[in-house]
Amino acid sequence: MRKLVLVVVLSCSSIVFAQKKSKVLVTIDGEKTTVADFKRIYEKNLDAIDNEEAKDVQKNLDLFINYKLKVKEAYDIKLDTLASYVKEMETYRDQLSAPYMQDSSYINKLVKDAYYRTKNEVKAKHILIKTPENASPKDTLEAYEKIIKIRDRIIKGEDFEAVAVETSDDPSTRDDARSGRPGNKGNLGYFSAFRMVYPFEDAAYTTKVGEISEPFRTRFGYHILKVDSLRASKGEVEVAHILIDDTSSKGEEIANEVYKKLQNDEQFPALARQYSSDVGTKSKGGKLRPFGSGVMVSSFEDAAFGLQKEGEYSKPFKTRFGWHIVQLIKKLPIASFPELEGELKSKVRSGDRAQLSQKAVVNKLKKKYTIKENEEAKAIFEMANIKSISKDSLQSIILSINDKNFTQEQFVDFLKSKRDISVFQVFEDFKDSEILTYYKDNLEKLEPEFAYTLQEYKDGLLLFELMQQKIWEKSSKDTLGLKNFFEANLSNYEPKELDKIKGEVMNDYQNYLEKNWIADLRRKSVIDIDKKQLKKLIKFYKSK
Repeated sequence: MRKLVLVVVLSCSSIVFAQKKSKVLVTIDGEKTTVADFKRIYEKNLDAIDNEEAKDVQKNLDLFINYKLKVKEAYDIKLDTLASYVKEMETYRDQLSAPYMQDSSYINKLVKDAYYRTKNEVKAKHILIKTPENASPKDTLEAYEKIIKIRDRIIKGEDFEAVAVETSDDPSTRDDARSGRPGNKGNLGYFSAFRMVYPFEDAAYTTKVGEISEPFRTRFGYHILKVDSLRASKGEVEVAHILIDDTSSKGEEIANEVYKKLQNDEQFPALARQYSSDVGTKSKGGKLRPFGSGVMVSSFEDAAFGLQKEGEYSKPFKTRFGWHIVQLIKKLPIASFPELEGELKSKVRSGDRAQLSQKAVVNKLKKKYTIKENEEAKAIFEMANIKSISKDSLQSIILSINDKNFTQEQFVDFLKSKRDISVFQVFEDFKDSEILTYYKDNLEKLEPEFAYTLQEYKDGLLLFELMQQKIWEKSSKDTLGLKNFFEANLSNYEPKELDKIKGEVMNDYQNYLEKNWIADLRRKSVIDIDKKQLKKLIKFYKSK
């Protein structure tokens, strides 16, 4: 009910922005509404009006005046100070401002990139030099210099894999003596969009095949990578499997026994439920979720993608997990861009790419704003006990954005919520965060459409609360008033029993109360309509 009422209310609402070239159409207790303001509201609702009578300009102006009088009443009795109203407006403002915190053109570019990287898989190997969790500029520089030297060795002709085994901080690079698992020598196999952290993915897709990337940083440290190949994506595949987790010859015997049963036309799901060691899938007949390249171990992936016909199954094969037999359920090729666009956009907005879009907004704002950093105040960065410094000693201005200043105390409060990040990086995050907040706090001044929509919701929410108090609650609780109204208008109703038609009578009673209330508001207000401008408006819309 509440949402429905708000939709109706918002169709009549507006915020008045003075326009130099627009004449005043109506003045209500000194508040002016221009012709342009009224036209904006009227034309906004034309598509929803399905009969000529409802399009009447005079009637719409009367409705607008009634609306403005109600909203004025809501402000006069301070409904905008209710805690529930303030909380809901804060929530709505956050939701409404969210798109402005993203660069839409940048988002569109990221979505197109993501589609290309979904249709095409890249194969790469890498070397990682980790940085400490709370890396200082010195730590960062040391890691960067180390990866530069490693890259130089490879550029000069040393084998990438050999250097990776010697120098990489990625533990999967070298053999694991405990498990007997061989190292991957930095090889990551094929992967596509959203499989790696974004900086890594971006470096892989922007480095040419056969070349070594420039050093780049992720949250793990500094990397270099070599791109081995790029190919069209195989899409995804949906399979069922039977796992015999005994890696000995006994496990092979069982797998071969199951394979013979399949050849004798026994059903794969039934055999999976009977023999499979995979407790997560055996009850489902061995069915796995669809997967693409780079998700499964390579031998399992090769077997799954090697199957061509639905229902076809592989011969038993071995991985480090045991013996497998795989059956193809279906292949899922990459869908077209229009089909995937919505899903990709959702992933971009909810993943680490969204930070890039937000960063693009911040970078634009940095060019517009006057931003000053106080280097003397930033000396606290060198203090080991920075989080425990007394507030009295943290009152110097550390950052200014246009006319707004931020103290050391505000920065330290921000710092306390961060872990495993250097104080220098936290300050950059603090600065970016405050730039966005400053922009968000001033959106009404900068974005007219945002201001219009926010005010519409604000007024509509107030009017809902006002109608609740003045009309709906009153009509539902005033049983005597409802009865008197029914008896006074008995000739309008059939049957003549209130209990049987209470809903219809209640609706009429609410309209009656509202009509009297509006009449009272009009008597207490000074309303001045410029008849000349009204005539021009009527003539304008009749000629269209």
